[in-house]
Amino acid sequence: MSTTRNLLVELLAEELPPKALKKLGEAFGASLLAGLRAQGLAGEHSALNTFATPRRLAAHVSHVLAVAPDRRVAHKLMPASVGLDGEGRPTPALLKRLAALGAGEADVPRLRREGDGKAATLHLDATLPGATLAAGLQVALDEAIAKLPIPKVMTYQLERGSGEGFQPGWTSVHFVRPAHGLVALHGADVVPVRVLGLEAGRRTRGHRFEAPMDPVMLQDADHYERQLLEQGAVIAGFAARRAEVARQLAAAAAREGLVPVDDEALLDEVTALVERPNVLACRFESEFLAVPQECLILTMKANQKYFPLLDTTGRLSDRFLVVSNIRPEDPRRVVEGNERVVRPRLADAKFFFDQDRRRTLASRVPGLAKVVYHGKLGTQGERVDRVRRLARTIGAQLGGPTLADLAEEAATLAKADLLTDMVGEFPELQGIMGAYYARHDGLRDAVADAIEDHYRPRFAGDALPRGAVGLAVALADKLETLAGLFGIGQLPTGDKDPFALRRHALGVIRMLVERDLPLDPVELIAAAFGVFPEGHGQAQAEVGFFVRERLVGWLREQGWSAQEVDAIVEARPVRWGEIPRRLAAVRAFCALPEAASLAAANKRVGNILRKSDAPPASAVDDALLAEPAERALSDAIAEAGPRADAAFAAGDYAGALSALALLKAPVDEFFDRVLVNADDPRVRANRLALLGRLHAAMNRVADLSRLAA
Repeated sequence: MSTTRNLLVELLAEELPPKALKKLGEAFGASLLAGLRAQGLAGEHSALNTFATPRRLAAHVSHVLAVAPDRRVAHKLMPASVGLDGEGRPTPALLKRLAALGAGEADVPRLRREGDGKAATLHLDATLPGATLAAGLQVALDEAIAKLPIPKVMTYQLERGSGEGFQPGWTSVHFVRPAHGLVALHGADVVPVRVLGLEAGRRTRGHRFEAPMDPVMLQDADHYERQLLEQGAVIAGFAARRAEVARQLAAAAAREGLVPVDDEALLDEVTALVERPNVLACRFESEFLAVPQECLILTMKANQKYFPLLDTTGRLSDRFLVVSNIRPEDPRRVVEGNERVVRPRLADAKFFFDQDRRRTLASRVPGLAKVVYHGKLGTQGERVDRVRRLARTIGAQLGGPTLADLAEEAATLAKADLLTDMVGEFPELQGIMGAYYARHDGLRDAVADAIEDHYRPRFAGDALPRGAVGLAVALADKLETLAGLFGIGQLPTGDKDPFALRRHALGVIRMLVERDLPLDPVELIAAAFGVFPEGHGQAQAEVGFFVRERLVGWLREQGWSAQEVDAIVEARPVRWGEIPRRLAAVRAFCALPEAASLAAANKRVGNILRKSDAPPASAVDDALLAEPAERALSDAIAEAGPRADAAFAAGDYAGALSALALLKAPVDEFFDRVLVNADDPRVRANRLALLGRLHAAMNRVADLSRLAA
């Protein structure tokens, strides 16, 4: 039995793309482990630890075998009638197949026959020798590199190397960055593998400038992380390095009595840029604080990878933190250099802000007519006109003429900041800068807030617009986008959604549900298509289905079951703000002992009504209720119906459903005793009318048939 030892594989390269580093490190390790397991060299108990720094990807796998166990395999060869002649001797076809498997005529007696007669087939049971680690790791390493989620592949020529066909300066390699070193250690032993023109060894490199030893000669697989830290001045683990950056940021900010801006993506990116983090505090001239802090924060984060510092109220201070990759004894030159670099960036932001305020937002609106929005949907000016008209319609429904006027004003100006210098430099600030410029122009806060908020929610979990004006404009903006793009056939497909239509649909859903808006989604979609020219497209039903599907998915993500969600959505509530309360009522109803029976009966009633030749009459003729069971059901509906209706009208959906519990016994008795399709057409029609009345009473809150098992 081969003993296990731990395995380390490291690929040393030039600086890897920082935004992809974490994913590259995880993918490299996961693929390597999967490849070893597939060949029997690692088992389920083998643990993986990945490492990723700006210049290396590495993986440590525990309990790796030097030689995999032999494997028993069964080869299905061919039908026995084809492989053996009438006297039981092997045919040329069988011998050829055996030869391909490394067997011969001598192995014919040990062939296994399965089945009888013409269905009989021949099988060869064989034992395959287990893969050696050198061979298995080579396969796993090749696959791991081939499967790396590389953002953009580089092609470069090798300067040195060996092997058949190798020509220095002519042999090309395709990888994310030029690779310069390969380590493969099984315990303390080097595994002889090669990749990207490199042969494995035990030599690696530490920090470019501060490594106490260069190169670092690794003792064994288990000392990798420790040796890199002590001899190479490198924190190899991405998570460990990230935690150290976060610790230093918090400590440096605390010394200033401030807090660093919270940005997980920036923290990941900075972690991917340094091997030996050293956080230093810097400052800039306080005069720049007159510029909106969003501009200063964005330029410091996006362009310089700095961490701005905020006071306890969330206001930007004149301090910021930089994560350096070196630890000089006197850091003043590093601090001064970063302060000198950030100054022109902040000066640009101040210049843009001052220049933009020389013109009003309203004066920029005509310029939108020269900006193309979409080849088939016209200019931004035409789009603004559509959103303006739709926002006015929604505003009128939400708050009458006053809100309609404010919504129209905000929608008219909402895209004007696209033509400002600040948004041209920083597109992420669209809407935000519009709000600043609107206030500078003396516009009302409700309009300014709506200009900023009309992009919300921009992502999952983002805040919704703050006020009714913002809600009206945000709904109009998203609905116009859905109607416009669906109308020209630009639908999302699979995982491709270039226009973020799923996000727009979810934004509409969240606003309608979470703000409990008194708006009918069907009417909203119709109004959105109404602002386009005639003949734009007949995709209203498609948009309605698309939004409803997103609603179903969103509700399930919140923990509601598929049955509960389907029961509510199929009831087609006009006001989606009621949906959470209806769902809670359905869950409470399902806990009642009568629920399962009533749901099954409701499904049966629905099937009967669908199969009838004509819709049931609206009124029931009591004189035709001949059977005691149908009279009892009619009386029960007369008693439970008003209770359920009153509870429904009061918004007590749980009460409306619980009132239906009284119907269980009479419904069960009805189906046991009464034949719905009676010979007398008048009696049959009357019984269908009774069932129609029952069906209507049971399905006001939810389609209970969806709860049937």
